[in-house]
Amino acid sequence: MPASQVRSRARERSNVLNRAEFLSLNQPLKGNQESRSSLRKQSSQAAAAGAPSGNPKERRQSQQLPEEDCMQLNPSFKGIAFNSLLAIDICMSKRLGVCASTASSWGGARSMVNLLGITGHGIPWVAGTLICLVKSSTLAGQEVLMNLLLALLLDIVSVAGLQKLAKRKGPFDVSPGLLDYLTMDTYAFPAGHASRAAMLSKFFLNHLVLAIPLRILLVLWAFCVGFSRVMIGRHHVTDVLSGFVFGYLQFRLVELIWMSSNTCQMLISIW
Repeated sequence: MPASQVRSRARERSNVLNRAEFLSLNQPLKGNQESRSSLRKQSSQAAAAGAPSGNPKERRQSQQLPEEDCMQLNPSFKGIAFNSLLAIDICMSKRLGVCASTASSWGGARSMVNLLGITGHGIPWVAGTLICLVKSSTLAGQEVLMNLLLALLLDIVSVAGLQKLAKRKGPFDVSPGLLDYLTMDTYAFPAGHASRAAMLSKFFLNHLVLAIPLRILLVLWAFCVGFSRVMIGRHHVTDVLSGFVFGYLQFRLVELIWMSSNTCQMLISIW
């Protein structure tokens, strides 16, 4: 045997990378290659056998799955903006919920803030409107009170329906009160107190002759009622803002379907 071949074989034996444990790191073993090739053949045969019997809708869905995964991993700009606004809303609502419990920073004022919120409940307003309607003796007063009663009932029913559809919970785990259950104001979006306060303030500003200080106090009352619901942790900031907008839309709707004096007298006589 030539001396060059002897030296090359000696170098190969002395090379550490030619050992089996190092070869397995650089290149797959023959047994693994054979097992992988057999698995690929079996999978291709199973796919070929199941292709005729498979449903074309299922094949299309399986082809669309990677695209759906890509959409979830790469959300759109609208999704990012919506999630960012939602996070800001939750953060602001939790910071402003200073009366959410007795252990909060303003926990001692919780009863006073709750009392302010009661002024925006629907049950006291409906009961007060009915009492004033019974005691009213003028046609103009009965007309205004009947339309006010219609606006209150419309507010309670529409807000309850929207809350059942949205089913959004408040920023804190605060259970609704008895009056909330009576007016079906159990969810957060939209805020029923805010919509009712906005509707009532706009209604009184349009149909009652009030001095300027009283008009300013009426607007401040509506904002305080809505903000009190955020302070006690029952609603988010966006719930209250949407309640204000919804209350204004309710007022516009009542103005469009305003009942005349004759209609009100007919309803009163039936009642």
